[in-house]
Amino acid sequence: MSLPVSVCLIARNEERALPGCLDSIAPFVAEVIVVDTGSTDLTRTVAARYGAHTADFTWCDDFAAARNFAMSLASQPYIFVLARYLPAVKRLRGARRSSAAFGTPATRLARAA
Repeated sequence: MSLPVSVCLIARNEERALPGCLDSIAPFVAEVIVVDTGSTDLTRTVAARYGAHTADFTWCDDFAAARNFAMSLASQPYIFVLARYLPAVKRLRGARRSSAAFGTPATRLARAA
């Protein structure tokens, strides 16, 4: 089952954590976009292995700018934004595919324009 959702992840140096995240969301959504804010590891390579669209964003100390850039790449009518460094996402890391985890403040479900 694929929902009409674009998942936008904002990441930097997340090659170790990214597989667990992508394993838990990629099978259920139409599109995954990973916006890399300057990784020096294999974050982009890992994302590509999962079929995620990848894009670079030069970090400018403005999460909103990175989020807006990621959302501009989305093609689905609904957008789900994740950023690993937010406190609630740290709780998600330990969750085992729990649908209840998706109600956290670290997520945003927005209707695309």
